[in-house]
Amino acid sequence: MLAGLTNVTFEFGARALLENATWHIQPNERIGLIGFNGTGKSTLLKLLVGQYSPSEGTVERSRTTSIGYLHQDLLSFDTSDSILQVALGAFERVLQLEKEIEELGKELERTGDETTLIAYTDRLHEMDTLDGYNIHHKTEEVLQGLGFSNADVQRPYREFSGGWRMRVLLAKMILQAPDLLLLDEPTNHLDLPSIEWLEKYLLHYQGSVVIVSHDKYFLNRMVNKIVEVYQRQLHIYNGNYEFYEKEKQIRTELQQRAYENQQDYIRQQERFIERFKAKASKAAQAQSIVKRLDRLDRVEEVIIERPDIRINFQVDKMPGKVLVELKDITKQFGENVIVKNGAAEIERGDKIALIGANGKGKSTLLRIIAGIEPFSGDRRWGHNVEESFYAQHQLESLGLNNSVLEEMKTAGSQKTELELRTLLGCFLFSGDDADKKIKVLSGGEKARVALAKTIVSKANFLMLDEPTNHLDLHSVELLIDALNRYQGTIIMVSHDRFFISKVANKIWAIEDHELKSFSGGYEEWVEWKERMAKNAAASSKPEKKSEKKSEVAPVAAPKPEPVAAKPVANAPINKELKKELQKQQRIFKELEQKIEDLNRQKAEKEALMAAPDTYADKNKFMETENSLKTINASLKELNAEYEVIFEKVMELEEQAGK
Repeated sequence: MLAGLTNVTFEFGARALLENATWHIQPNERIGLIGFNGTGKSTLLKLLVGQYSPSEGTVERSRTTSIGYLHQDLLSFDTSDSILQVALGAFERVLQLEKEIEELGKELERTGDETTLIAYTDRLHEMDTLDGYNIHHKTEEVLQGLGFSNADVQRPYREFSGGWRMRVLLAKMILQAPDLLLLDEPTNHLDLPSIEWLEKYLLHYQGSVVIVSHDKYFLNRMVNKIVEVYQRQLHIYNGNYEFYEKEKQIRTELQQRAYENQQDYIRQQERFIERFKAKASKAAQAQSIVKRLDRLDRVEEVIIERPDIRINFQVDKMPGKVLVELKDITKQFGENVIVKNGAAEIERGDKIALIGANGKGKSTLLRIIAGIEPFSGDRRWGHNVEESFYAQHQLESLGLNNSVLEEMKTAGSQKTELELRTLLGCFLFSGDDADKKIKVLSGGEKARVALAKTIVSKANFLMLDEPTNHLDLHSVELLIDALNRYQGTIIMVSHDRFFISKVANKIWAIEDHELKSFSGGYEEWVEWKERMAKNAAASSKPEKKSEKKSEVAPVAAPKPEPVAAKPVANAPINKELKKELQKQQRIFKELEQKIEDLNRQKAEKEALMAAPDTYADKNKFMETENSLKTINASLKELNAEYEVIFEKVMELEEQAGK
C-alpha cells in the first residue's frame, strides 16, 4: 500500500465531509476521484498529503512513498527563471551534482589531490546512475508534449498565463516521477493534442495516479478504478467511468429493491404484532417479532443527493439574423500569424464551438469578437445584440475580499439584493453561502460565481471560454441542458469533447491561418475529417499501384502453374475447414448451455434477494449479493466469448458454403 485512509472522519467547522471512510491506494492503480462540487474531493487529496489532519481515524503513508500533488493553488508560485529551469527543478539531486562536479573538477585541476579525485569519481558515478546527462532532453520532451515550442522553453515563467504556468508545474511533477501522483483537474488548461499526449504518458506511468476530473472521455481512457465521494462516504468501483455509471445504477436499483422488500416485511410483522399483541396465546410470538425487528439491520432508502443548478437563461431582446460579421480579419503577434483575411458570420441560433490546439488563436478570436483584442479588419455587430463574455481570466480577476453577493453586485445587472440571492441559490450559494468570501471558495465555486455573473445580464449572445473548467461532471451535464434550452446564440472555446458534442451545432477551426466553418456537430465533424483523410489517401494510391504494375508485369506474366494446382489443394483445405466448423459449433452449443444455466441461477438469486427473510439475516444477504455479483461477472465473460465464437461460426459457415 502506498497511502490510504482508515476509518477517517473529517469535519470542516460544524460540517462533516467524510465519516468513517476507508480507502487504500495500491501500486500501479489509476484512480478517478469523483463527486459533486463541495463534497470534499480536493480536501481528500489534502488529507493524503498531510495538509489537513482528520478529526478521527488515521491517514497512512509509507515512509518510502513519494507523492506529487498538482492543484490550482500552485498558481501563486512566481519566478523570473525560464520554464526550462522551473521544470528542471524536478531533478534537485542531479542539479546539485552538476555544481559539485564543476567545483571538484576545478579543485582537481589546481591540486591533483587523491581525495578530491575519489570524490569527483563518486559524483560522476552517481550522476551516471541517476541518468543525469539526459535530464535536459527529457525535460524538453515533456514540455513539448504539453504544447510548448522550442522557443518557449527559454522564456521567463512569469511571462506565461495561469493555464500555461500550470502546464510547466505539471511537467515538473511528471519528471519527478513520484510513486503516487495526485492530479486535481489536470486537463483544465490543456488543449486536445496535449490531453491526448497526457493520456498516453500516464497510461505507461510506473507509479499510481489519482485524478480529479470532469472530463468523461479522459476518465474513460485513463482510469481502472473510480472512487466516488457521496453522502460523506467513499464508494469504490473497479472500472472506468462508463462502468461506474452502469454499476451505480445497478447498485441503486438493488438497494431500492432491498429497501422496499424490507419495508414490506416490516409492515407485515408490525400488522401481526398489532393484531395479536393483546392475545395471550400469541403475545410471546408478537414480543419475539418485536425483538427481531429491533435487531434488524435497516436498509437505507435510496435518496439521490445531487446539487441541481437551475440555470435558466433569460433573453430580453430578439437580435437580427446576423449577430456578428467578420471581414478581412488579420491578427498576428510579431511574426506569429494567427489569422489572415478571415471572414465569417455568426447567425441567430448558432451554437459554435471553436476547436483546435492551443496557440492556434481560438481565445484570441473570441476576444476579437468580444471587442477586447486589437486587430486589423472589420468586425460589425448586428441589430439588438446584447453580449456577455465568460473567460478564465475572470476567475483570476474576482475580488478575493468580496463576498459572493458583493461580487454579483459588481456585474451591474441593476438587480435587487433579493433577486441576486435568488439567482445565487440556483448556483448552489444558498443562505449564508452567499456571504462567503471569494478567497475561501474552491475552484469550482469560483467558476460558478463567474458563470452567474455572465448570465445575469439577460444576454442574447454568449461568448464562453472554457466554461466547464472547475465544474464537476453533474454540473457540466446541467450546463449542457441549460445551453440546449437557451434561446440565444453561443460561440465557445472548449477542450471538453463530451461538452462540445452535446451543445455545438457548428464547428469553427483556424487552419493554415484561415477561419474554416463546418455546419454540423462535433461527431459529424470528426467523421468528415476522417473521410477527407481517407479520400486524400485513396487518391494517392492509384498512382503507386500503376507504378508497381509496370515494374512487375514482365515477371508475373509467364507463371500459369498455380492455377493448375489449385483444384488439387482444395480438397484437404475443405476437410480441415469442416473439422474446424464442427469444433466451433460444439463450443458454441456448450456456451449456450452454460449461459442458460447461469441465467437460471441468476433468476434464483434475484428471487432470494427479494425475499424478506434474506434481509433478516445480514450474513445471508451478503452471501447472496456476492453470489449474484460472481454470476453477473461470469455471464459477462461468457457473453463476450459467445459473441466471438458466434462470429467464427458464421465466418466458417460462409467459407464452407463457397
